[in-house]
Amino acid sequence: MTVSPAATESLQTLLVGLALAGLLASAFELFTDRKASFRLLEAGGVSALAAVPMLAFTAPFIILRNTLRGRRLEHRPIPFVMIATMVACGWSLMSGRVAVDLATLMVGG
Repeated sequence: MTVSPAATESLQTLLVGLALAGLLASAFELFTDRKASFRLLEAGGVSALAAVPMLAFTAPFIILRNTLRGRRLEHRPIPFVMIATMVACGWSLMSGRVAVDLATLMVGG
Protein backbone atom coordinates (compact mmCIF):
# COMPACT_ATOMS: atom_id res chain seq x y z
CA MET A 1 0.00 0.00 0.00
CA THR A 2 1.37 3.40 -0.95
CA VAL A 3 0.34 6.73 0.44
CA SER A 4 0.39 9.67 -1.91
CA PRO A 5 2.42 12.74 -1.00
CA ALA A 6 -0.78 14.81 -1.03
CA ALA A 7 -2.40 12.54 1.56
CA THR A 8 0.70 12.70 3.74
CA GLU A 9 0.78 16.49 3.49
CA SER A 10 -2.93 16.71 4.36
CA LEU A 11 -2.47 14.50 7.40
CA GLN A 12 0.52 16.58 8.50
CA THR A 13 -1.49 19.78 8.05
CA LEU A 14 -4.41 18.35 10.04
CA LEU A 15 -2.15 17.31 12.90
CA VAL A 16 -0.36 20.67 12.95
CA GLY A 17 -3.73 22.44 13.09
CA LEU A 18 -4.98 20.29 15.97
CA ALA A 19 -1.71 20.63 17.89
CA LEU A 20 -1.63 24.39 17.38
CA ALA A 21 -5.26 24.69 18.53
CA GLY A 22 -4.53 22.73 21.70
CA LEU A 23 -1.33 24.65 22.38
CA LEU A 24 -2.96 28.06 21.98
CA ALA A 25 -6.01 27.11 24.05
CA SER A 26 -3.81 25.74 26.83
CA ALA A 27 -1.57 28.83 26.75
CA PHE A 28 -4.65 31.05 26.93
CA GLU A 29 -5.90 29.14 29.97
CA LEU A 30 -2.46 29.27 31.61
CA PHE A 31 -2.11 33.04 31.26
CA THR A 32 -5.72 34.10 31.92
CA ASP A 33 -7.08 31.40 34.27
CA ARG A 34 -10.10 31.14 31.92
CA LYS A 35 -10.99 28.50 29.37
CA ALA A 36 -10.83 29.53 25.73
CA SER A 37 -14.40 29.90 24.51
CA PHE A 38 -16.44 31.52 21.79
CA ARG A 39 -17.99 33.60 24.58
CA LEU A 40 -14.95 35.86 24.33
CA LEU A 41 -16.75 37.47 21.40
CA GLU A 42 -19.65 38.51 23.64
CA ALA A 43 -17.51 41.10 25.44
CA GLY A 44 -17.70 43.40 22.43
CA GLY A 45 -15.33 46.21 21.60
CA VAL A 46 -11.59 45.89 21.36
CA SER A 47 -11.34 42.74 23.49
CA ALA A 48 -13.71 40.86 21.17
CA LEU A 49 -11.76 42.09 18.16
CA ALA A 50 -8.50 40.95 19.75
CA ALA A 51 -10.04 37.52 20.46
CA VAL A 52 -10.87 36.82 16.80
CA PRO A 53 -7.38 35.72 15.65
CA MET A 54 -6.92 33.56 18.73
CA LEU A 55 -10.33 31.95 18.27
CA ALA A 56 -9.63 31.36 14.58
CA PHE A 57 -6.80 29.03 15.54
CA THR A 58 -8.21 27.54 18.77
CA ALA A 59 -11.66 26.79 17.33
CA PRO A 60 -10.97 23.10 16.52
CA PHE A 61 -9.92 22.46 20.13
CA ILE A 62 -12.93 24.34 21.51
CA ILE A 63 -15.34 22.51 19.20
CA LEU A 64 -13.93 19.09 20.10
CA ARG A 65 -13.80 19.88 23.84
CA ASN A 66 -17.40 21.09 23.88
CA THR A 67 -18.58 18.18 21.74
CA LEU A 68 -17.02 15.53 23.97
CA ARG A 69 -18.30 17.30 27.08
CA GLY A 70 -21.79 17.51 25.56
CA ARG A 71 -21.74 13.82 24.69
CA ARG A 72 -20.69 12.84 28.19
CA LEU A 73 -22.95 15.19 30.18
CA GLU A 74 -25.93 15.81 27.91
CA HIS A 75 -25.91 12.48 26.04
CA ARG A 76 -25.89 14.14 22.63
CA PRO A 77 -26.44 11.69 19.77
CA ILE A 78 -23.48 10.12 17.98
CA PRO A 79 -24.33 11.67 14.57
CA PHE A 80 -24.07 15.12 16.18
CA VAL A 81 -20.65 14.21 17.58
CA MET A 82 -19.53 12.91 14.17
CA ILE A 83 -20.63 16.09 12.37
CA ALA A 84 -18.98 18.34 14.96
CA THR A 85 -15.77 16.31 14.68
CA MET A 86 -15.79 16.67 10.89
CA VAL A 87 -16.29 20.45 11.22
CA ALA A 88 -13.43 20.68 13.74
CA CYS A 89 -11.14 18.61 11.52
CA GLY A 90 -11.99 20.72 8.46
CA TRP A 91 -11.29 23.89 10.42
CA SER A 92 -8.07 22.35 11.72
CA LEU A 93 -7.03 21.50 8.18
CA MET A 94 -7.47 25.14 7.13
CA SER A 95 -5.73 26.66 10.15
CA GLY A 96 -2.97 24.07 9.92
CA ARG A 97 -2.42 24.99 6.28
CA VAL A 98 -2.02 28.65 7.28
CA ALA A 99 0.42 27.70 10.07
CA VAL A 100 2.49 25.43 7.81
CA ASP A 101 2.62 28.07 5.07
CA LEU A 102 3.69 30.75 7.56
CA ALA A 103 6.36 28.47 9.00
CA THR A 104 7.62 27.72 5.49
CA LEU A 105 7.79 31.42 4.68
CA MET A 106 9.68 32.19 7.89
CA VAL A 107 12.23 29.45 7.27
CA GLY A 108 12.68 30.67 3.73
CA GLY A 109 11.70 27.52 1.89
